[in-house]
Amino acid sequence: MSDTVIVLSGGLSHERDVSLRSGRRVTQALQDLGVTVLEHDVDPHLITLLREHEGAVVLPLLHGEAGEDGSLREVLDLLEVPYVGSSGAACRVAFDKSIATRVVAEAGIRTPVQVALPHEIFRELGAAALVRALGQRIGFPMMVKPSRSGSALGCTRVDEASQLPGAMVAAYAYGSVAVVEEFVTGTEVAVGVVERSGGPEALPVVEIRPESGTYDYTARYTAGETRFLCPAELSEESARACAEMALRVHEVLGLAHLSRTDIIVDEQGVPVFLETNVAPGLTATSTVPIALESAGLGFGEVLLELVDLARRRHRT
Repeated sequence: MSDTVIVLSGGLSHERDVSLRSGRRVTQALQDLGVTVLEHDVDPHLITLLREHEGAVVLPLLHGEAGEDGSLREVLDLLEVPYVGSSGAACRVAFDKSIATRVVAEAGIRTPVQVALPHEIFRELGAAALVRALGQRIGFPMMVKPSRSGSALGCTRVDEASQLPGAMVAAYAYGSVAVVEEFVTGTEVAVGVVERSGGPEALPVVEIRPESGTYDYTARYTAGETRFLCPAELSEESARACAEMALRVHEVLGLAHLSRTDIIVDEQGVPVFLETNVAPGLTATSTVPIALESAGLGFGEVLLELVDLARRRHRT
């Protein structure tokens, strides 16, 4: 059985650069612990590489559709290659906000009011009528975002009806379905869940304070653009509720090894689910590494634990 780890990063999504940065950081952390690591992109040579290193564990760090919609993991299952993370089926559900939000809500977890609109419906039925209906159902302000995208790409806060058509166009640039949901005012936090020998554990809650007021792509991945507070400046009760929500979402969506749930803590201190991520960023400005450090856990050591879990899952 090979002890090699194959870090997959890059891909062709809009988040390629973030994925490459995550890949470099993970590769360095594992190499510092003496692990043999091969860093590779998704290309025609990948299957050959996997066959040449039979038994190597794959650590997928691809973001965006191809990396998080489950398709790559289905291929790894087909090739009987062990990998870190959730199954293809679980990824498909978690990645699509229009589906994940409904599944989570049905489990009794608080979510924003949300409407999913395919591009064809929005175009054929006419923007004017739908804008009126959305305003009546959801109210302003509201958030518009692609159903299947990450890193806040294509997301827009809409404060009045005249802004809604443009926001829909921006969301459709990243996919065929947009979700429109109520804007929840409060404190934005992220909670990572890491599976260890004793089962899933919630990491310390990370509070997100973007300098611009909006946690967009620039705020996420530009050093100094966002302040991260860990542990978050929340009441003990609210922090515990956020941790419990992240663990429950991890369970309800059938996720494995590693996930990150994004939450808004409203003005009454109650957490509201926003979305979850099956391949959270692991860059220097990503929340999971910040939370690991706050918990006193070594980044490379935790990655090694996840690799071991992937090997054990594969054997069984």
